[in-house]
Amino acid sequence: MRTAYTDQISELSSNLAAMCKLAETVMDQATGALLQADEELARQVLDTSPEFDRLDADCEERAFALLALQAPVAGDLRQIVSAIQLVTDLRRMGALAAHIAKIVLLRHPQKVLPEVVSGYFAEMGRIAVSLADAATEVLISHDPERANGLQDEDDAMDDLHKHLLGVLMNPEWEHSVAAAVDIALLGRFYERYADHAVQVARRVVYLATGTMPDQIVDHELL
Repeated sequence: MRTAYTDQISELSSNLAAMCKLAETVMDQATGALLQADEELARQVLDTSPEFDRLDADCEERAFALLALQAPVAGDLRQIVSAIQLVTDLRRMGALAAHIAKIVLLRHPQKVLPEVVSGYFAEMGRIAVSLADAATEVLISHDPERANGLQDEDDAMDDLHKHLLGVLMNPEWEHSVAAAVDIALLGRFYERYADHAVQVARRVVYLATGTMPDQIVDHELL
């Protein structure tokens, strides 16, 4: 019985890591599509939705089956409940990348980004992908020290987001209101994506240590 339980938990953990890796891939594609006005890349992001749905459903099905059939307690229960919460964060990461791709397609063949803000989004994209990669690593290793290390990159994302909003609010902004709205939304998508990646890592800290980090907050999601 215990061997079957361990195997099921292992499969659940593998699927969570695969879901995080997929969220990393689509964010990389979405950023490329945004910077290059690449319609094909944007459509590739949207085409991953069925795969997210499959992994999402599989993870939830496995987690609820373990709750119903194994009656877990203590650390086992913490592991399963954390997995259910992680699925939500990972699905949102994929959805935020899809939001970026949708804006690219909406404005195509024109570029969404004026040159003055392109550098911000190139760096925000790099940080987002790096955070997702680190979150995947943490999901596999369950290393709380590595998980806590994601905060510095999230802080860098927050700083970029603040500077970006400063550019939009500058009286010398010379582009359209529509462009400013697009950029504000895109900046928010990147900032929230980073928040979810860090949330994944913090949940792993709880999973590994049994201690809930003070910073874990269930945000209202886009």
